[in-house]
Amino acid sequence: MAELVFWCAAVLLVHTYFLYPVVLFALDGVAQVLHNVRYMRSGANRRREEQQASELPRVSLVVAAYNEASCIDEKLRNSLALDYPAGRFEVLIGSDGSTDGTDERVLRCTDERVRLSAAPRGGKTSVLNRCIPVAKGDIVLLSDANTMIEPEAVKRLVRHFEDPEVGAVCGQLRLYNPTKAEYEESTYWTYESLIKFYEGKRGAVVGANGGLYAIRRSLFNALPPATIVDDFVIPLRILEKGYKVVYEPEAVAHEETTEDYGKEFGRRARIAAGNFQSLRMVPGLLSPLSGFPAFAFWSHKLLRWCAPALMALALVANLFLLSSPLYKLTLAGQVLFYALAYLGKKGLLKGSARRVASVAYYFVTMNLAIVVGFWRFLRNTQRAAWDRTARVPSSS
Repeated sequence: MAELVFWCAAVLLVHTYFLYPVVLFALDGVAQVLHNVRYMRSGANRRREEQQASELPRVSLVVAAYNEASCIDEKLRNSLALDYPAGRFEVLIGSDGSTDGTDERVLRCTDERVRLSAAPRGGKTSVLNRCIPVAKGDIVLLSDANTMIEPEAVKRLVRHFEDPEVGAVCGQLRLYNPTKAEYEESTYWTYESLIKFYEGKRGAVVGANGGLYAIRRSLFNALPPATIVDDFVIPLRILEKGYKVVYEPEAVAHEETTEDYGKEFGRRARIAAGNFQSLRMVPGLLSPLSGFPAFAFWSHKLLRWCAPALMALALVANLFLLSSPLYKLTLAGQVLFYALAYLGKKGLLKGSARRVASVAYYFVTMNLAIVVGFWRFLRNTQRAAWDRTARVPSSS
């Protein structure tokens, strides 16, 4: 029984972190071969890179803001400088009971494309439920106040909606750290972006990042007031309806990562609680009858959320199997990994070893945050209203 538990846990962990990306890569290779066989003629069904301004849909950029006085001016400048026809673009700032002068700063902007929707504190979900239905655009672009978007990003997101089967498009959020050229979140973020890229090729990106993604306004349904991770639930609901959720790596936005590990851990725990909460909001994706979207949801998300339990099971089961040299080796590998995580926390190593230890520490703390988030979910103690993590906008 111990051996069965060990290998089941190990295989599931290997699948979610390693085999699933390999499966995505293999499926893409098969799809490329089939595409080449079907379309031998040069230029067949090639998407035009440029569109005429008259053909572009109306776009509403919706930004939920809570006490964003430190960055809202730069966000407005960045938004109004985006390369999109002025007559087909608006910026709708939804203030969630801000008390630091955010509303006043927005009102000082004289550009007629900018609108303010202010209401008492109710959480980000209340802002989206209020603002998205009154947005003028057929396409709603969602972004955070401290996320700076590159000029061409809107057009690169919008072009995917030429396909009527596309319901949402996720952009690429690039995190940067002004004091460390290499940091553990960057490594994991690169890995996650690669998975999104290949999921997007199959029209099944499992969740977005609130920094930059776009949806068809007609597909938005009001979220339950207590929703914690809206940027996860909204695309999943669209995917559950049978629409494609794709990824556009050339639509880029930038955001600074925080140095405050306590706040960052709290952010991850909050997201984890919201992830478990989301299960009852997208029941269709739990069914194998949903096809590849269900496979992606289980492989990329559900098994990740089970990773702390799987890691614990693998370690405990391994302790009952030490009569075999193989299992002495597997236990040594687990102990070495957790030792590396500890050394990563203390910063005792140098060079390449330090980077490996840092990634191990990030992985362990990420899974500890899942445990905390699960506990909050069980006790229903995670608030829906959010406090922004201390990340500031890029000055470049």
